[in-house]
Amino acid sequence: MTQDATADRVLAAVRQRRDRVNDAIDEDLPMAEPQRLYEASRYILEAGGKRLRPTAALLVAEALAEIDADATTDYRSFPALDGEPFDLMRTAVSVEVIQSFTLIHDDIMDDDDLRRGEPAVHRAYDTETAILAGDTLYAKAFELLSDTGADPANTVEAVNRLASACTRICEGQSLDVEFESRDDVTPEEYLEMVELKTAVLYGASAAIPAVLMGADDETVEALYQYGVDSGRAFQIQDDVLDLTVPSEKLGKQRGSDLVEGKETLITLHARQQGVDVDGLVSAETPAEVSEAAVDEAVSTLDDAGSIDYAREMAEDLTERSKERLTVLPEGPASDLLADLADYLITRGY
Repeated sequence: MTQDATADRVLAAVRQRRDRVNDAIDEDLPMAEPQRLYEASRYILEAGGKRLRPTAALLVAEALAEIDADATTDYRSFPALDGEPFDLMRTAVSVEVIQSFTLIHDDIMDDDDLRRGEPAVHRAYDTETAILAGDTLYAKAFELLSDTGADPANTVEAVNRLASACTRICEGQSLDVEFESRDDVTPEEYLEMVELKTAVLYGASAAIPAVLMGADDETVEALYQYGVDSGRAFQIQDDVLDLTVPSEKLGKQRGSDLVEGKETLITLHARQQGVDVDGLVSAETPAEVSEAAVDEAVSTLDDAGSIDYAREMAEDLTERSKERLTVLPEGPASDLLADLADYLITRGY
């Protein structure tokens, strides 16, 4: 299947499930008092997003149940492996709510102005309200996951897995902050940070539905590693795309990570090859950098083999993630999970 065909297939599957997830968000996170708090809590969820993590959660369950889902599939009464129904959609919403919680707090820490083309929550409201909105989403995610109607023992394990993922996300964020003041970060340390900050939530999104359905430990662990490997590949390829995709397609200035001095797997590898990464561009902000300057910087990084190093690692991780899916029955859902892993390192570019 060509890259374009894979992207089209994945996006069609995501759209089909995203509409259902969006409807469920309205049902599971209704407006309440204090109104301003709940408006802020829902603000980032209503700003959009592909809903990739909840899509992965739904696809895992569909694959395990050997269901070819369509518009009539009842995710609110979905069969576990023992035939007993549980609320799969509430499970999918819980991981998306955690994702939104992390974005709100990331934007506060980075003092970013925009998220998904809209003012960040702390800009649209205020920092205090944004912190409370993030905390509210964090709590709501566990409320949702603890009330799916699944087997109680499986529910406890699922909640524990989500809590562990949240702890590791905080550890990854802390490492990311620490790395900003260090000039000796290694590629291995960067990969650990990426796994903690980004990939573990993909892992939880794939593993938690399997836990709730009563899958065996081998299956749950394989699906977790599928998500982790896919999530690491996603972030590494994000570093590549920031340098190689034209600004008009990327939706932001190409090379912005380089201008802002963000360490990536590419720059860390280049430093090890003796490249003066800090001297590659002289602009203070992404808006000031010229395309010619970015072209020259990319050429230097390319000559050092650093872009190929990152791209090949993302591809290797993606292939490894797809190998994990052999624990699932063959069918449309497992095929889509493999396509989703491929999509995460291309995203239609």
